[in-house]
Amino acid sequence: MSTSAPADPAQPAPTTVKRAISASAIGNMTEWFDYGVYAYATTYITAQFFPEAGTAATLLVFAVSFVFRPLGGLVLGPLGDRLGRKAVLASTIMLMAGATFAIGLLPGHATIGIWAPVLLVLLRVVQGFSAGGEYGGAATFMAEYAPSRRRGFLGSFLEFGTLAGFTAGALIVLGTELVVGSTAMADWGWRIPFLVAGPLGAVGLYLRTKLEDTPIFNELQEEQGAHDGKLGLGHELRELFTTYRRPLFALGGLVVALNVCNYTLLAYMPTYLENKIGLSSTASLTVVIIGQLVMMLVIPVSGRLSDRLGRKPLWWTSLAGLFVLAIPMYLLMAQSFVLAIVAFAVLGLLYVFQLSTISATFPAMFPTQVRFAGFAIAYNVSTALFGGTAPYLNEALIEATGNSLVPAFSMMAACAVGGIALLFVPETARASIRGTGIPGVDTEVQPVEEPATA
Repeated sequence: MSTSAPADPAQPAPTTVKRAISASAIGNMTEWFDYGVYAYATTYITAQFFPEAGTAATLLVFAVSFVFRPLGGLVLGPLGDRLGRKAVLASTIMLMAGATFAIGLLPGHATIGIWAPVLLVLLRVVQGFSAGGEYGGAATFMAEYAPSRRRGFLGSFLEFGTLAGFTAGALIVLGTELVVGSTAMADWGWRIPFLVAGPLGAVGLYLRTKLEDTPIFNELQEEQGAHDGKLGLGHELRELFTTYRRPLFALGGLVVALNVCNYTLLAYMPTYLENKIGLSSTASLTVVIIGQLVMMLVIPVSGRLSDRLGRKPLWWTSLAGLFVLAIPMYLLMAQSFVLAIVAFAVLGLLYVFQLSTISATFPAMFPTQVRFAGFAIAYNVSTALFGGTAPYLNEALIEATGNSLVPAFSMMAACAVGGIALLFVPETARASIRGTGIPGVDTEVQPVEEPATA
C-alpha cells in the first residue's frame, strides 16, 4: 500500500466539472426513475401480470432484480477499474432505460398468460445487472471529478438525481392517473411512465458520451499502464478481496442502514399507506411526492455541511434520529393525511444526512485501482440482501404478524447495524482520493474552506 498522495491533480475547468456532475446525476435519475415507476405502479402491475398471486408477487419481482445486482457489480466493477468509468456508464444507462421501456410494451397476463410475468422477470433481471454497475460507477465518476474540499456538496447532486428519479416516477404515475382516469390507467395508461424511460436514457447517454474519463483514473492509467497491461482482468478482484476486506464489510454494513431505510421510505411507503393505513392511491403518492420534494431541497445543504463538519457526524445524527423516531413517526402517520405528510417529512429529512453523503463517503473508502469494483460489489451485495427485499419483507411480516409497525422495527434494526459499521469507517471529508492509498488514512486532508470562498 502506498503512503500519501498529493492533495489533488490539476482540476478540470468548472464547466467540465458541471457537465460531469450533470451526466452522473441524470443517469442516476434514470435508474431510480425506473425503480420508482415500478414501485409506484405496483397496483396496476399486479392487475396486469399477477391477477391471481396479488401484491406480494409484484413486490417479489421487484426484489428479483436486486438478486442480480451483485453479478453486475462483479462484472462491471472490475471493467470500470480496467477500461474506465465512462465506457461502463454508457453501457449501464442503455441497458437500464431499454429494459424499462420494454416493460411498457409487454402484453399482460390476459393476452399471453404465464409468459407475461416471465418476460417481466427477465427485464427486471436486465435492470438489476445494469444497476449493479450504474450506481457505483456514477458515484465514483462524480467523486473523482469533484475537488476534495467540495466533494460532499457536488456529490450530493447524485442523490438529488436519486430523489428526482423517484419523484418524477411518482409524478408521472399520478399525473397519468389523473389525466386518463383509473379505468384507462389500469387498462393501458400504466404503460406511459415506463415508456418515458426511453427519452430519459437517451439524454443521459448523450451527456455521458461527451465527457472524458476522470482525471484521477487517467492519471493512474498513465502511471501504472505498463504494469497493469501484464495483469489479468481478475487482478483487481484479487487485490480487493485480499487487501481491502475491512472497507468492503464496513461499506456493506452502512448500506444495510441506507437501503432498508431507502426502500422502506421511498419504494414501499405508497403501498403501505394505501393498504395498511387506508389512504387512496392519489393521497399516498401525494404524501411521498411532498416529502421527497422537501428532501431534494435539503440534500445540497446537507452535502455542503458534510464538507465542513465531516461525513461521520451527519451519519451518526441520521442513524440515531431514525432509531429513536421511527416508531413515533409511524404511529403519527396513521392519524391523518396531514400528519402522514409531517411524519414522512421528519423521517425523510433525517435520512437525508445519509443519502446526501453517499457519493462522497463510499468511493473514498477505496483507493483508485479498486474503487469502482469495491464500491459496486459491496454496495450491490448488501443491497440485494437488505434493500430490494425490504418492501416484500415488510409486507410479508405485516401479513404474518398483523403489526403495522413492522417497517419502523426494520428501520431501527438496520440503523443499529449501520452504527456498528460506522465505527470502522475513517473520516474522509476533504481527504484526497488520488493514488493507491486509502483516502483519509494514507492521503492528505485539506483544511476547511472559508465561507467566503465556498
